[in-house]
Amino acid sequence: MFTPWLDRWSLTPDGVHVHTHSSDLLPVLRAGQKAMLKVARSFEEEQGHQLMVWWDARGAARVLKHEGAALLLERLEDSPTLTGLVEAGQDDQATRILCKVAAHLHAPRPLPWPELTTLGRWFRALEAAAPGGGLLARSWDTAQGLLGEPQEVCPLHGDIHHGNVLFSSQRGWLAIDPKGLVGERTFDFANVLCNPTLDLARHPGRLARQATLLAEEACLDRTRLLRWTAAYAGLSAAWHLEDGQAQQAQDVLGLAGLALPDLGEEIS
Repeated sequence: MFTPWLDRWSLTPDGVHVHTHSSDLLPVLRAGQKAMLKVARSFEEEQGHQLMVWWDARGAARVLKHEGAALLLERLEDSPTLTGLVEAGQDDQATRILCKVAAHLHAPRPLPWPELTTLGRWFRALEAAAPGGGLLARSWDTAQGLLGEPQEVCPLHGDIHHGNVLFSSQRGWLAIDPKGLVGERTFDFANVLCNPTLDLARHPGRLARQATLLAEEACLDRTRLLRWTAAYAGLSAAWHLEDGQAQQAQDVLGLAGLALPDLGEEIS
């Protein structure tokens, strides 16, 4: 799968091939410089490629080449990592870094943004799962209210978390692997509250504390952020159910259960 791009862009393999559910990646050298070749295997990933090009290296890894399913990026560092910061007791610092990166990504650009997936379409899996009742239904009700009255609409990364923001010794912290969405800016921060691990995200007091910090750092309405978190947790659970992962769905739904009571809502 890499051969056409290795030949066309004069690349030399420089590491182990990584296979994910939606793309294949290979560390390469281009004129002696380290880079990462990514070949998408889904429409979602190709939309993410278009968004990376549109960001033009502001808040994101620099795109060196792009054609169809293939994207060549500057290769970022293996360390430090935001997960490592959290493990070292610097959870708040990691959150502040994520907010700064998101601010760059959400900033207006002079060119029109590319064709992107709307949040309404993104949430179809939760809509389909909602008849199951319980927190799935409550999460869908919450999502509907938010989707019906969007605020601050802009292109969204769609998957901002501690593993998708990496370090460059020359340019600082930069985003990779966007989903290529468009919708309310606050949505992009919901996944931060669900990471870097579910165990940490569900730790007593962590959700409330980090929601307050995110609201302050990113100039968000805290209540709306918690609603988006409940909606996103429901969506993530719906995806797990589609994959036959019932226990994982229940685990992530626990975050919706934490977010909704904080809003003063009763959980049935």
